[in-house]
Order: sequence, then C-alpha cells, then structure tokens
Amino acid sequence: MKIGCHISIAGGIQNAPERANDLGCEVMQIFTRSPQGGKTAEIGKDVADEFKRNCRKYKIADTYVHTPYYINLASANNRIRYGSVSAIKEEMKRANIIGAKYVMTHLGSTKELGKKDGLKKVVEMLKKALTNYDGSTKLLLENSAGAGNIVGGNLKELSEVLKAVNNSAIAGICLDTQHSFASGYDWTDFENTLLRVEKEIGVEKIKLIHANDSLTECGSNKDRHAHIGEGLIGLNAFEKIVALAQKENVDMILETRHDKIEKDIELLKEMREKAKGGK
Repeated sequence: MKIGCHISIAGGIQNAPERANDLGCEVMQIFTRSPQGGKTAEIGKDVADEFKRNCRKYKIADTYVHTPYYINLASANNRIRYGSVSAIKEEMKRANIIGAKYVMTHLGSTKELGKKDGLKKVVEMLKKALTNYDGSTKLLLENSAGAGNIVGGNLKELSEVLKAVNNSAIAGICLDTQHSFASGYDWTDFENTLLRVEKEIGVEKIKLIHANDSLTECGSNKDRHAHIGEGLIGLNAFEKIVALAQKENVDMILETRHDKIEKDIELLKEMREKAKGGK
C-alpha cells in the first residue's frame, strides 16, 4: 500500500514525478489536461517516454488520472452527455499512453432527468465510453458528497451501476473519505460503517482511496476537504482507514491543500507503520 497526493502538471506531465518525489509521494494523481476543459494537447511518444523515465527515476510506483470536472453522463443535454463520453474515452487513451494504473471519474447529476432515468443514462453512456477499449488502464467510479442529485453519494448506487455496465474495463471504485463522510458514512463509528460498505458494495471493490478529512459534519452533503486530523473524521478514524488500506493493499491519495500536504503524507506513513506493527 502506497501513499501520495494530487500533483500539478504545470509545464508538462513529465514534470509531475519530480514534484511528487519532492513531497514524499510514492504514488501520485494528476490531470492530463485542464480539468475545466478547452483544447487538449496530444501526449506524444517523447513526452510519454520522458514521463515514464521520470516515474522510475523518482520512484513513483503508480499514476492515477482524474477526469475533467465537467463530466455529466446523466445530463438531459445530448451534447453534454456525449461530450462526457468522449472525455472519458480520451482520458482512458491518454492514461494508457503514459502507463497510468487507473482513471477515476465522477458520474454527474440526475437533476434534469430524475434519479431512475438519470441512472439509466449513466449506465448507457459508460457502456458507450468503454466500447472497443482494450487498454491496460482501468476505470474507477468515484463516490460523491451526495449534494442534490449528484450520482454516487450512496455506494449501493455505484454498485448497481457497476453491475449494470458489467465491463472488465471498470475495476471498481475510488472511495473518497470526505465525500463518504459528507454523505452519511460515519468513519468515527468505523466498524459499523465498514459493515455498511461491505453490505452495499463490498470492500474488495475499493481500488483507491482519496484520503481527505472533512471540514463539515457527517451527512452534511458538502464537499469540503480538511488536512488529516484537522477535520471531523479525525486521527483515530484515519488510523483505522489506513490499517484497512494496508490490509487490502489499496493506495491512498491526498487531495488536501498543498500548504500542509507534506505533513499529511508523513502522518499517513506513520499510521501505515503502526498498522504494520512498526513504530
């Protein structure tokens, strides 16, 4: 189980591994392009090769790619839906070129179509996004904080989507600790929450964890990250989450602000050592 954080690709993706190493990362998460959209630069062979060389040089074991923010597979607008399909297709291709392990995506909002029809569209669009895909990079669905009609605040919902799409190109889910806490999964009551996760989706479906503490209370439905131990999930719960990640061999990626990111990484590493029975 390895630990890292989200890293800037300013100046080109080939610069990310060194930045990650400087912060103490063993793995990293990146965008391969602007998350807000706009023109996307192609990843040429030279850039991809330099990126892979730098990952080896700076000992970054795996790279995780986050899709752009604008994806909405449940939109009533045809252009938005199909644009989201194209973005996922393209991101899978780009991630495959650089040898990334996973691409993770949010699914969008069912606000216009309603929950039932919106979820049907999500399944239909995911199937389209993965048609004829044969790369080694796999897709992960990320849970949401559950605000409004956002898909995936409930892990049972993600489980249903996984079953309905039924494609081996989707490996499972990326579990965001803050999003899950905000949508009612109380990690301070760890054992009961773990039983709920097991019942709704199965712990084996968690392939990556976004490790974020929460500025807002459990069930708030607000996406507000805090540094580890500075939020309402707290250090005790995170020790148990890290021990679970260690046991299941699931990497953890921090998405906290970079002002104290090195401290967050160090804290998680200390918890990992404790889970191993070390110091």
